[in-house]
Amino acid sequence: MPAPTRPVRPRHASRAVHRRVLGTLAAASAAILGFAAVGGVTYMQLAVGAFETHDVSSLLVSEADATKEPDDDTPNDFAAGQPLNIALIGTDERNDENAEIGGLEGLGGMRGDTTMVVHISADRSRVEVVSIPRDSRVRISDCQLFDGTTVPGWTGKFNIALANGGQNGNRGEGAACVMRTITDLTGVDFNGHFMMVDFSGFQKMVDSLGGIPMCIPNDMRSPKANLDLEAGPQVLDGQEALAFARARTGSGLGDGTDLMRIERQQDLLTNTVRKVLGANLLTDVPELTQFTRSAAESLTVDTELARVNNIVGLAYSLRNFDTQNLVFTTVPWRYAGDGSGDVLWKEAEAAAMWESIANDMPIVLDEPDAAPSDEPTAEPSTSATPSPTPSASATPAPSVSAEPKRETQQEILDSCVIP
Repeated sequence: MPAPTRPVRPRHASRAVHRRVLGTLAAASAAILGFAAVGGVTYMQLAVGAFETHDVSSLLVSEADATKEPDDDTPNDFAAGQPLNIALIGTDERNDENAEIGGLEGLGGMRGDTTMVVHISADRSRVEVVSIPRDSRVRISDCQLFDGTTVPGWTGKFNIALANGGQNGNRGEGAACVMRTITDLTGVDFNGHFMMVDFSGFQKMVDSLGGIPMCIPNDMRSPKANLDLEAGPQVLDGQEALAFARARTGSGLGDGTDLMRIERQQDLLTNTVRKVLGANLLTDVPELTQFTRSAAESLTVDTELARVNNIVGLAYSLRNFDTQNLVFTTVPWRYAGDGSGDVLWKEAEAAAMWESIANDMPIVLDEPDAAPSDEPTAEPSTSATPSPTPSASATPAPSVSAEPKRETQQEILDSCVIP
């Protein structure tokens, strides 16, 4: 589905967006908050060398751009005064440790499990994270590989993009194909910036933080995902957090679609950010070092985000960030209505949202005008959890306060209220 050529202006709505989260948990936390604080460079240098990095710029630029000289390296905030877009990609590869965690299930190759677009505003007052459902029916772009070959695209589910680019097992090629597809659909440019995490990396990064405090709204059980949680406040370890983020079918999990899973994943990431900021991770060098070492072993990133000075600069630019200005939402969607389970983007609303991001403006969208139509699923859930909202709501203007909001883990747990 090509992006509209005519600009669509955002329309105001009356309700503030619900701040939820998505499952590329640690990757998004790292992108939003950075991995370092001023004074922590020496400690950081011990960890950054462990990152798996890929320079994918040659797979993303046009032929004309390829002849341009590269920009000089910036020793501090490499994107100072500029908006920053980062593609966050969760992969369900079933190799090595991932096979033990996720099960082989006859799966091979690289498949996209979760994709988010993180937008950090130029003034660093806003961070907006947009989830792209893996079952979105879109036009997959033609993708270039490092050997010069091209993988032709076609119209299909969005997670095909990572499979096409990653057919040789190279995560950089896979990420480049995902970014090219998103850019062609939306006009949002990443300048090659991405972070990718798999099952085992997800678990390690949650455990390195000492778990994530969560408010579980109802009992949740899924034998497939090894999920067994009771309602109430609790701290999820890496295994539990991964199961919470992955589960689709079972009891207490909604309608069994990826869209319901996105909401749970977004809640998980929101509380991750709350804990990281509340624990002053950006200024506690020993804790920061432990987390970064885990991140370095668990993430695949582009070469620019792997540079110590760049990470330090990005982190410092977000030192006064207020979590009230952290917004998670999902691209406006509707069911295809043909029994496939695919979702289609609502073109005018989606175009307005992507245009806002491309122009570094707050996301403002209409409220949903109707609940989603019924769409059969292969394995219906037994939960009474309501169906997901098909469109994003409005986000308010950034909050301005003298003291940015910070919460301890216990305060996050104490705020849990079960209806």
